[in-house]
Amino acid sequence: MRFFGLPRTTALPRLLLAFVSALPLAAAAHTGVDGHSHLSFMAGFLHPLTGLDHLAAMVSVGLWSALAARRAGPELLWGPLGFAGMLLAGALLGLQGVEIPAVEPMIAASLLVTGLLVITRWRVPGLAAALLVGAFALFHGLAHGYELAGSANAWSTLVGMLTATVLLHATGLGLGWALRRTSTWIPRLAGAVVALFGATLLAQLA
Repeated sequence: MRFFGLPRTTALPRLLLAFVSALPLAAAAHTGVDGHSHLSFMAGFLHPLTGLDHLAAMVSVGLWSALAARRAGPELLWGPLGFAGMLLAGALLGLQGVEIPAVEPMIAASLLVTGLLVITRWRVPGLAAALLVGAFALFHGLAHGYELAGSANAWSTLVGMLTATVLLHATGLGLGWALRRTSTWIPRLAGAVVALFGATLLAQLA
C-alpha cells in the first residue's frame, strides 16, 4: 500500500521526521489567535495547526497513548479524551476571565513531559493517563480562552480548535500504532525533539 505516493513503510517515518525536524524552528512562546475580527470556525481549526507548541503537545499525547497501550481498545483513548476534555474546561475558564498563574510555563512543561512520555512509553492506568495530560491541557485551554474572551465568535472558534485537537490526537494515535512494532528509534527521536522543544521554551520563559 502507498501513502502520499510513497510505500507505507517509508512514508510514515519520513513524515514523522519532517515533523520533528520542524519543531525547533518554532521555539517561541504561544503567539495567540490573530485579532477578534478574524475569529471563525476555520481560524480556530487552523490555530492548533500553526501554533507548534499546541500541535506538538496534541500529537505527542496520541503518540504516547498508542505506544504505551498493551492492545487496541478503549485504553488508547484515555489520554486524548482527558486532554480534549480539560482543554475545553480551561477554555471555558479563560472565557470567564479566570486567571491562573504560569500558563505559558505550564504549556512549555507539557511539551517536556509528553516528550518524555513518548520516549519512555510509560504505561499508567487509563484514568491516571487522562488526569496527567489533562492537567497540562487545562493550561492550553486557558491560553485559548484568554484569546477568545469578549469575542462574539468565541464559540465557533473554540469548536474549530476542538475539532483540530481531536484530529491531531488521531494523527498521533495513527502514527504511534503504525510505528510501535516497526520502529523504536523514530518515536524516541520524536519524543526527544518535543521534550527539547519544551525545555527550550521553559528556558526562554525563565
